[in-house]
Amino acid sequence: MEPNNNISTADNGKNVGIVSYITIIGWLIAYFGMHQNNKTELGSYQLRQTLLLHIASFLVSWILGMIFAAIFFSSGFDSGWFSIVGINWIIRLIFVVLWLIGFIGAINGEKKPIPFIGKWAQTLFKGI
Repeated sequence: MEPNNNISTADNGKNVGIVSYITIIGWLIAYFGMHQNNKTELGSYQLRQTLLLHIASFLVSWILGMIFAAIFFSSGFDSGWFSIVGINWIIRLIFVVLWLIGFIGAINGEKKPIPFIGKWAQTLFKGI
């Protein structure tokens, strides 16, 4: 059986988008391994979105971790600690929902912006 070399560019961009949602390592594989040699508009769109999603998720997690540590070490297990844990879970749930919205868009091959960050990503990372 011969390999199918008739893969459309929409499929290539779709695959890049799907892989880019699988952690920052997936983004690196999608960008350097799949997108560099076969750039597509859909692939670029999804890469820009996932890059900002990964960066925002990392920064928010880091900032919440610093706040959590400051509250924990300054006052121990009081109501402030439980509040930040609750806020942390809510924010992480928001990022999971944003990730799911983007991932479903990538699976469907759509250029649908992720709420809150999708339009920013397209202007911030125009070079991708």
